[in-house]
Amino acid sequence: MSTANSRDSDDDAIPAEDTSEATKLFNERLAAWKHACGYLEDYISATQKMHHSHGKEYEKVLKTVSKPLKEGNHFDQNIGGIAGFFDNMRSNTQGIANSHEETAKTIKGSVLPTFERLHAEIKSKSKELVKGAGKGSKAVDKARNATQKHIELLGQHSATYDSTGGKVGAHDDPYVIQRGIFHRLHRQVIEENANRQDILAVQSNFASFEAHVIETIQNGMAQFNSIVSKQADLTKSMYGDIVASAQRIPGDFEWNSFLHRNTGVLIDPEATPRSVESINFPNQHHRATIPLISGSLDRRTKLLRKYETGYYVVTASKYLHEFKTDDDVAKDPVPEISLYLPDCVVGQIDGDMFAIKGKDVSKGKMGIKMSTNSEYKFKGHTHDSAEQWWEIIRAAAGQVTNEVPSVSAPTSPVVAHSAEGEKFGTIASAQESGTTAAPAATHPTPTEAAPVHAAAPATSAEPAFSAAPPTAGADEKAAEAARHATHPGA
Repeated sequence: MSTANSRDSDDDAIPAEDTSEATKLFNERLAAWKHACGYLEDYISATQKMHHSHGKEYEKVLKTVSKPLKEGNHFDQNIGGIAGFFDNMRSNTQGIANSHEETAKTIKGSVLPTFERLHAEIKSKSKELVKGAGKGSKAVDKARNATQKHIELLGQHSATYDSTGGKVGAHDDPYVIQRGIFHRLHRQVIEENANRQDILAVQSNFASFEAHVIETIQNGMAQFNSIVSKQADLTKSMYGDIVASAQRIPGDFEWNSFLHRNTGVLIDPEATPRSVESINFPNQHHRATIPLISGSLDRRTKLLRKYETGYYVVTASKYLHEFKTDDDVAKDPVPEISLYLPDCVVGQIDGDMFAIKGKDVSKGKMGIKMSTNSEYKFKGHTHDSAEQWWEIIRAAAGQVTNEVPSVSAPTSPVVAHSAEGEKFGTIASAQESGTTAAPAATHPTPTEAAPVHAAAPATSAEPAFSAAPPTAGADEKAAEAARHATHPGA
């Protein structure tokens, strides 16, 4: 079997195909079989009446099959199929002339119920299709609408990024929106593949079901032939020809013809399922979605007093985002913390540690709790890794100081509180005097913990904050670090 649907659309985020098209086609096919079975029921019923009322009533038999089959395009018009079977039936019925009452009673009690049961089976199959594959199509459409809305949102905020020179809100960061698109794409593809499997199951089941329908028709017609064979030789001969025409239809004749005529609509069972990796969407590779650097860092938490590993990204919009993981599938990737670096103060690097003072502008739970300026202490996995992160963050930061991260814990909450007040007092004085001063060094509060790799005495003193411009060549060094982070092989 050739490929059913064009594979060009498989790489689009929102394929142009109608998800319910295959379901509608199968519904039409079931309607065709239902009407075909109805034709047979009418035919047998009219034959029974004809045997009762002799010649005049027999004309009614011919009328039941004189019209073309409804949805006749679903049947092969060549000799040897269902359409040819009905043509043969019309021709032979014309020649039948006589019957009597006993034959009419036997037909009514034995043959007609077979086709009535078959008719009921086809109706039941149609309801099963609507409840199964029909619901799957609706779920796919709903998932695609959700993805389309997010793609349009990315286009809107990517344009805003370009028009404002990269000034966007944290929740409007194209990088974050792009990851949201991937999250919805994963859900969409799951629905699409589930619907695809449902349709494949229906498609596979249709072959055996239609073979059963044809077999039932063959058995019913064989039983009918047994009854009418007692009539005159002419009647027996003509009905025998009708049955022979039905018996000659292979069980897969109509199905194979149907597949051949509808290769552009039906699904190819051998086609590869869709995957997110092969999907492209507008602004997927926009420069605002490409991070300057990304990876894992350790950040010291205030409540647990220890360093915890998270996934961090410095975006082209100059935001430092913190995520739980880099997984876009299990959870919608909403930043836990977002620091707008041009509004932050970055201290000097000390070994594999550095600190940032700034305001969390994310709208998450942490963003609400830490709405004022706070100090965030980070630790890289190696000195080189920490220096690479620091250089890129320093280049984007609004201010850089000579302060290095504290490695000791306070011995008393009172000491920590006094140091905190002195620090912010120094900052306030500097701002009032019109000078640009760096914040004073922050002693860890009782709820903070020292870096896991540091073991300095508890009584060691922290260096005081002092405003200092970036060292000579800092801009070149930051640019070089950003270039290596974006192009590791450069």
